[in-house]
Amino acid sequence: MEEENKPLESEEIVNDSPEVVEENNENQKETVNKVKEIIEWIICIIIAVILALLFRYYVGVPTVVKNVSMQPTLLEGQRLILNRWVRTTSKMPERGDIITVEEPDENYLLIEEEKANLANPIAIYNSPNSGFEGFVYNVLEIGKTSFIKRVIGLPGEHVEIKDGKVYINDKELDEPYLNDSVITESAQGAFTNIVVPQGTVFIMGDNRGNSTDSRHFGCIPLNKIESKVLVRFWPLNLAGKIDK
Repeated sequence: MEEENKPLESEEIVNDSPEVVEENNENQKETVNKVKEIIEWIICIIIAVILALLFRYYVGVPTVVKNVSMQPTLLEGQRLILNRWVRTTSKMPERGDIITVEEPDENYLLIEEEKANLANPIAIYNSPNSGFEGFVYNVLEIGKTSFIKRVIGLPGEHVEIKDGKVYINDKELDEPYLNDSVITESAQGAFTNIVVPQGTVFIMGDNRGNSTDSRHFGCIPLNKIESKVLVRFWPLNLAGKIDK
């Protein structure tokens, strides 16, 4: 018998054409390039944020006056540039400098004088200094309050407030930045007749009757001085350096 030649069932084999392979490769390359671009942008943003934080912490930063304790020299709403290089270099400020400091945790009124350490009149701080909490508080400055005041007494000096005046080593301090009508009193603070400890400064606001300052919380350690006022840039008619 003759064998019937049955046609073999053809098995369909699909092979990608060169054009399809090339298109797939192009799509993969495009996806990879997009991912790389996103990663590069993320890295750039992270670097920019780090640089901004470093600049803000170590070099300088703008700020807005938010209280009345430095009137009439500084008014609420005025804008300043702060020089934070003084913190970076741990340089002791000069008398008359306007500085910003971290708010102390405790202050003492005259009626609480027995609680105040007059022999070592240094402001008390309990703020975090290390770890993530320290980073958030000191670098990001979240939950942190700062005071802006003027440097009055320097390390080793005897500061005394009496008869409506400030005396440094028993000599009346000349304060041309104050209004003639300003009288400097204790403001119910306990620290009005002290020797400024080494590594600290005695500070007060120019608005002596409406300022919480070293009269109430003692002298500020150098490491709690955040910055020095460099210039005022707003309002424009008052822009420039602020005289001591």
